[in-house]
Amino acid sequence: MTVAAPLIRKGRKFDQVLDGAREVFLRDGFDGASVDDIARAAGVSKATLYSYFPDKRLLFMAVAKAECRRQADEAVQLIDQTAPPEVVLTAAARRMVGFFMSEFGLGVYRICVAESDRFPELGHEFYHSGPLLVRQRLGDYLRFAVSRGVLAIDDIDLAADQFAELCKTTIHNRAMFGITPCCAPGDVERTIDGAVAMFMARYGGTGQG
Repeated sequence: MTVAAPLIRKGRKFDQVLDGAREVFLRDGFDGASVDDIARAAGVSKATLYSYFPDKRLLFMAVAKAECRRQADEAVQLIDQTAPPEVVLTAAARRMVGFFMSEFGLGVYRICVAESDRFPELGHEFYHSGPLLVRQRLGDYLRFAVSRGVLAIDDIDLAADQFAELCKTTIHNRAMFGITPCCAPGDVERTIDGAVAMFMARYGGTGQG
């Protein structure tokens, strides 16, 4: 039986609390972030923080959802989608890898896996704000590229998921399981270059854009 997600109350200091929590979680990770530090960074009392988020886990997930959306929005704004697909995909891959290989990104993933049995709503929420959002944003670009004739793709959702997984090859599991050394800039670039090359070998179009 699925446990209903606790209701989160919103008020005039809600965004302020999220901003403070984001600063602390990005700096200290989930386990290292204390409620006292979060309240201090947010400029609110602990009572105010608890009135919005009675559980640190809920606050972490709210920050994670907001951070995933921020990263996706910035990627869309900063990447020139009219550039050659290799350029666009490489830029997108760097942003994706940078996020999911960060202490914060790894922390989100670990919490969702660890708590999935007791709190399945966490995994559900993270999927919709993380992997599904990546698929949607990548899908938007891939449709645009197909319309220009620079990519040839029949199943956009599958292709978007494939590219996201290619970007995790080797480095994500090594980071998740604490395999050292992990992961040198050369390893990351090798993974990104390989992901783009394989994707283009499968879906590269014949048009000149």
